[in-house]
Amino acid sequence: MDDAEMGKQTSDRMKGVFAGLRRVFDAFGRKVTQYEAGKEVASGITAVATHGHTPGHMSFVIAQGNGKVFVQSDVTNIPLFVRNPGWHLMFDQDPQAAEATRRKTYDMLASEKMMVQGFHYPFPALAHIEKSGTAYREVPVPWNPTI
Repeated sequence: MDDAEMGKQTSDRMKGVFAGLRRVFDAFGRKVTQYEAGKEVASGITAVATHGHTPGHMSFVIAQGNGKVFVQSDVTNIPLFVRNPGWHLMFDQDPQAAEATRRKTYDMLASEKMMVQGFHYPFPALAHIEKSGTAYREVPVPWNPTI
């Protein structure tokens, strides 16, 4: 919604994205509560800045007790980009920031052994991330109806 950020956009695609967001938020009378990275948005749900895919892109850590899952939104579109974090799709609005975010995020997930959820991952869309050379690999979590 930031005019300065919208003014920086050079591609027709991103200008359209900003216009579409304004149309949606205007329909709500712009009555939207913004939240900050690093802070809880609700009990047990913490916002994490994962910029690069889109400006202001956020992911979330959901925690209860000792259990945590990282809801990565679109840090990677499909698991193939976990294995190839330097690859870019047209959907990465800032490719260099997107790659840096992927590497930082997957280093953290691998070191903390935190489960990750991917919007575009195959069912059940949960995995653990392991370091593999200069990239990473996902280890799918078997489906369990009690998770």
